[in-house]
Amino acid sequence: MRRVIAGIYRARVVIVYASVMTIFVGTVAAQVIPIAPVKAVLTLLPLAGIVGMLLVLAVLVPGLKLVPSREPITVLAPVTGRWSALNSPATRVPSHGVRAYGQTYAVDLIFDPKERERPAFDTGMALRYPNEYPAFGEPVRAMIDGVVVRASDAQRDHRARASALGFIYMMMEGTIREIGGPRLIIGNHITIRGEDGVYALIAHVKQHSALVKVGDSVVAGQPIAACGNSGNSSEPHVHAQLMDRASAWTGHGVPMLFADITIDDETEKRDAMPAENEHLIAL
Repeated sequence: MRRVIAGIYRARVVIVYASVMTIFVGTVAAQVIPIAPVKAVLTLLPLAGIVGMLLVLAVLVPGLKLVPSREPITVLAPVTGRWSALNSPATRVPSHGVRAYGQTYAVDLIFDPKERERPAFDTGMALRYPNEYPAFGEPVRAMIDGVVVRASDAQRDHRARASALGFIYMMMEGTIREIGGPRLIIGNHITIRGEDGVYALIAHVKQHSALVKVGDSVVAGQPIAACGNSGNSSEPHVHAQLMDRASAWTGHGVPMLFADITIDDETEKRDAMPAENEHLIAL
């Protein structure tokens, strides 16, 4: 039974997605298809979808308890320079408010160099161009040694959601993106499989910036793409996470630390994860 619960919990996002689609298709199709036998079957689809969603709800608590706890894995920071941490697992877990898509211990990094001012929220245009932000186009590097298993860079870099109005728009847009699954949420991304079976994912990379392809071997620190603003992103930034599976549909998040970084005004390098609004400096 424990294995069944654990399996359902791991596949919960897939089950919920399939359940919602089943309810929608069954409800709509039953209204437009007049053939009685077919319509009778279609009317059962919403019930099946509801059962699927109830099944997921039933395993949420016991399933979470079955997820094995892990010590943080030390990886190389995916960026160099001075970056501010948002949605940090050093402040709260799950860092992004959900455990779906392997995001339990994910962190968002915003480039914030002292020599160039980053546009403040709710100033200027409601939807700023991404190249107005210092992060846009900054090199992104591999966090671990391994093999590339995902390399996507076809999605466009949209404008930043740089105001209260823009943020509301992003929330509404995010609901639509959820229909497309993880791909439309994380945008362009690179995923690398390490020798220890852990997968490092970098999300929201710039369109057409991938420097690697599926099957390539890479080493930690190797440039793999550039920072962009694709997917469900409020402004150009680097989203980094570790997972125990290649797929964001079913992967559990794995905690991580960045190797040899300094935080804010520290002078000594250490392995750490910056907390919310702290700055990491990586070389």
